[in-house]
Amino acid sequence: MTAVLGVLWHGVRDALLMAWEVWWALAFGFLISAIVQAWVPRERIERALSGDGVTPIAKATGLGAASSSCSYAAIAIAKSLFTKGASGSSALAFQFASTNLVWELGLVLWVLIGWQFTLAEYVGGIVMIALMAVLFRTFVSRRLEEQAREHAQEAETGHQHHMAGETMSWRQRLSSASAWSDVAHNFRGDWLMLYKEIAIGFLLAGFVAQLGDGFFNGLFLTGSPHAVQVIWGAFIGPIIAVLSFVCSVGNVPLAAVLWSGGISFAGVMAFIFADLIIVPILIVYRKYYGNRYALRITALMFVTMVIAALIIDALFSGLGLIPSGPRPSRADIFGSVAFNYKLVLNVLGLVIFAALFALTARRGATDPVCGMTVDRGKAVTTQRDGHTYYFCSEHCQHAFKADPDQYRHVDVPPDRPPAAHAHH
Repeated sequence: MTAVLGVLWHGVRDALLMAWEVWWALAFGFLISAIVQAWVPRERIERALSGDGVTPIAKATGLGAASSSCSYAAIAIAKSLFTKGASGSSALAFQFASTNLVWELGLVLWVLIGWQFTLAEYVGGIVMIALMAVLFRTFVSRRLEEQAREHAQEAETGHQHHMAGETMSWRQRLSSASAWSDVAHNFRGDWLMLYKEIAIGFLLAGFVAQLGDGFFNGLFLTGSPHAVQVIWGAFIGPIIAVLSFVCSVGNVPLAAVLWSGGISFAGVMAFIFADLIIVPILIVYRKYYGNRYALRITALMFVTMVIAALIIDALFSGLGLIPSGPRPSRADIFGSVAFNYKLVLNVLGLVIFAALFALTARRGATDPVCGMTVDRGKAVTTQRDGHTYYFCSEHCQHAFKADPDQYRHVDVPPDRPPAAHAHH
């Protein structure tokens, strides 16, 4: 019993230490992402994503890079783009960019295992998109793509992040409470969608780190020739990701432990790339697009992830960018709490977190259908029994009107006058 309790304690302790290492990077990364989501116009780009050419795929990549890193949000928005006419390849390009070319992921990678992995993540994301665009028709016919679009149009509409008005200049947004409210709601929405994945990622990393070196040496074939380790790592990395059930930023802590345990550089990159094919997301693909299309795009993504990881490994090896020398120990990765610059940055990250959440509380209301926090001044509203109900979208408003008694348990705070700006 003492040994079990010891393992539990060390696993939780290491998880907390890793959270301490990267908290400030998460806070700043999510802030930058929320600003980009709220203040960068998208509608014009969304209208230009149809077709299989380079231009719509490039625009989808840019739109994805300006979005949240949440894998679940990425596939929901990609599905929405797909139903509105974007090609399947453009929708997948959006997903790859949204989960590989975003600020917070790069920052956390840099803090935990080095800038080389951040650069490899960004370059690898572009390589995956290029490979996917070239191979898409090999896996998906035009007929199957249209069948999937029809299936997606019949599927229940998901929720997208709140968007700010596009009429303000950047200077106006910096001084506008309404514009910062949009940032705050995006910031809060990203955290609410990802906190479980991030927490599970830290805990998995903490407990996997307790496994002995013999386990890692056997799993990653560390006694084999280098080429075998590289190829095996690129293959086993996505398999580990699928089985871990952790996506987005949440899989970076475990990636750091795998690197410390001896997996190849290609294996680390393939593992990080594979957050779009974890089991819960595969179930969502099946719901959105039907069995055949879901199976084809999953196979396509797996192939592109493995090939991209091998290409990045070869490229970075040729340029001498793969970290050499002794791997960081697990003690190095988890770090320690000390009075240094990380303490200052972590406190600043906590201030940012508290301030933005407070702004959503002051200006926000809870959608009784989906539970999202929305800005009172911009939400879709319905009056019932002397109360105002606020909704993130007309979809939730219609669900409420169809069966309002289902939501009687939801507490409705006293009405407060919203700030003076127009409703959607």
